[in-house]
Amino acid sequence: MQVATFKYLGHEQVGVVTDHRARIIPLNQLLGSDAPATMMELIERWEDLEPRVRTRQTTSDTGLLLTDVQLVAPLPHPKRNIICLGKNYRDHVKEAAALGGQASGVPTAPVYFSKMVDYVRGSTEAIPAHADVTRMLDYEAELAVIIGKEGHDIDPGSVSEHIFGYSVLNDVTARDLQQRHEQWFKGKSLDGGCAMGPVVVTADEITYPPVLNIECRVNGELRQKASTSQLIFDVTEIISDFSKGLTLKPGDVISTGTPAGVGMGFHPPKWLKSGDIVECSIEGIGTLINRVK
Repeated sequence: MQVATFKYLGHEQVGVVTDHRARIIPLNQLLGSDAPATMMELIERWEDLEPRVRTRQTTSDTGLLLTDVQLVAPLPHPKRNIICLGKNYRDHVKEAAALGGQASGVPTAPVYFSKMVDYVRGSTEAIPAHADVTRMLDYEAELAVIIGKEGHDIDPGSVSEHIFGYSVLNDVTARDLQQRHEQWFKGKSLDGGCAMGPVVVTADEITYPPVLNIECRVNGELRQKASTSQLIFDVTEIISDFSKGLTLKPGDVISTGTPAGVGMGFHPPKWLKSGDIVECSIEGIGTLINRVK
């Protein structure tokens, strides 16, 4: 099932995307007054609501044309920071070293960092250029995993039971701020520096562990092309390891890392600038499109 957050007539709501992404059925049409008002509420109530949503969406002939609504990020206001993985594709490790001040070896344990977000941008929404703050704005196409079930010290064999679904995330990064401050938090957390969408594909729709092609294009030029099978630490390892001593909660978002081909990896580097169109695509999920403004 594909679910999305959208705006229609000025009202933000959640719906099920159907008909090869031609239509979206608002949850209030499927569930009436019991419908969740937000994606976070849907995730938290998914175990109880899933059978009803599935049954009713397959028999419904109603809905709105996707062309008549505006998709926003599936989780525009996450309850907690985005959990991110650094240096999780071998070829990208080499690119990271090129920035300077970062170890070039392949990590022996997952490299975590936190991305603070004010508001997650959805597909077609603009990413701020922040030209007064950074001259090295970069893109990073990543597979995002959305947690559906609370877990602590999660056994590797049980990881899939804790996943609600998957989406596409662009981990926008100010590389010069990363270098200047000798850490990643500020350079990863500029306002508008996180985009996600266009939908969430529920976990049952994608074979576990996910082996999906991932790409990024800037102004039509292919920059990144890889497969999530190339992750150094896969989804099972990430969730099992991160949950040791930490509780993952419904709605937590884990961005699993980016492959080679980011702007800093080119000679000369290809930094984002105002007017650029960034398209991050993942097989079976869709394409997240954002203009830099």
